[in-house]
Amino acid sequence: MARKTKRQIERDEQIYQLTTLVAGDFSLQEVLDKLAEAAVKIVGVKACSMRLLDEDADDLKMRSTYGLSEEYRNKGVVSKNDTVIKAAFAGEAVVLDDMRVDGRVKYKQATIKEDLVSQLTVAMQFRNKPIGVLRLYSPKPKHFDEDDINLARAVASQCAVAITNAKLYAEAIEGERVAEQMRLAGLIQRRMIPEKAPVIPGLDIAAAYIPCFDVGGDFYDFMQISENRIAVTIADVIGKGVPAAIMMSWFRGAIRAYTDSFRQTLQGDNYIEGERNSGLITAIRTRNAIENFNKMASTECRDGEFVTLFYATIDAKEKTMTYCNCGHEPTVLIRNGQITDLTTGGLVLGVDAKAQYKVDSIELKQGDCLLFYTDGLTDATNFDAELWPRQQMLEAAKKSVAGSAEHIVKNILAYRRRFVGLARQIDDTSIIVVKVVK
Repeated sequence: MARKTKRQIERDEQIYQLTTLVAGDFSLQEVLDKLAEAAVKIVGVKACSMRLLDEDADDLKMRSTYGLSEEYRNKGVVSKNDTVIKAAFAGEAVVLDDMRVDGRVKYKQATIKEDLVSQLTVAMQFRNKPIGVLRLYSPKPKHFDEDDINLARAVASQCAVAITNAKLYAEAIEGERVAEQMRLAGLIQRRMIPEKAPVIPGLDIAAAYIPCFDVGGDFYDFMQISENRIAVTIADVIGKGVPAAIMMSWFRGAIRAYTDSFRQTLQGDNYIEGERNSGLITAIRTRNAIENFNKMASTECRDGEFVTLFYATIDAKEKTMTYCNCGHEPTVLIRNGQITDLTTGGLVLGVDAKAQYKVDSIELKQGDCLLFYTDGLTDATNFDAELWPRQQMLEAAKKSVAGSAEHIVKNILAYRRRFVGLARQIDDTSIIVVKVVK
């Protein structure tokens, strides 16, 4: 085996020193500048430049130089379709013996003014994909030899590593920042979900919300209209993440504003609970509200977006519930072991601004159980991608109907947990149980 010459040993040591720069405690710009300076000094040329590919602009932007004037740095655009660039991206080490007369040089006058003669161009690549070029310049005719080309490739390789690591690090930092913002958004959103159910004489109420991601489109709310009357809403904004959360927040605000105005209107109308027309007033107000919600949603929703809603007003004293189901999962009435789905209503909100809605009123009896929920409850899947059957959900509710509303909620969720195990879910879950008691 031939022994290496002193010059070869020196070059090997110099290339090794280049690799240590990337691992140092330097910023990306510092690393690139140090690599450019090292390449110039090791090869014995005048200058070095590094350009990175800008996919959007379809050209290469100057990122670092050593030994070049500001005027030359800004001489003009270098396209990725340039003959030399294309050859370098194809894997060639492109040598221009005399830039002053070579037809491949676009800015000859700038080259002459900068006192540059020979040039070597190699690509910076990451995973076989070109991300830029490194160029070495000599002020006199120079035949770049194999050692020069190997050194240039080594510098280009280290540049590619440094640039890629910096981008990945920046992306990781940005990802952490976004994740933290999403976490905080989720905390704010969950504050909109009632921490506990209201206390209304004659009703036992419990609820649970299980988010799938930091933010989502489910929500429910309780709004007391009078001492014995309460509005219960449960809705699902179709979509995921931030857009659904923003839509949910807007929609929740609209419902709360309506309910507050409804309460004030009733007071102004000298409304008396138990009067013969009290149910009619509630039904009319509910239908008008739903139609207004739909018009607003139709204005705000984009293609593929809509809102499902179940809106109910419960009078605990008169034991009645007036409701409208807008394309939502039907609330379930459990009475004496029998199941009744409450489906009266109409289309989901946000699709047709002129849609008409029907409102229904039902009489409630002591012992009745009302189960409100979003589709995330029954769309839960196990590891075999099997959906939790709705019938099993109903059976779980019936088995625990003699207990408190809190017990019913926990029992339903426990049965679901047995079915899905540790399988990751992709939709939020909201559930409300209202029991009619003495």
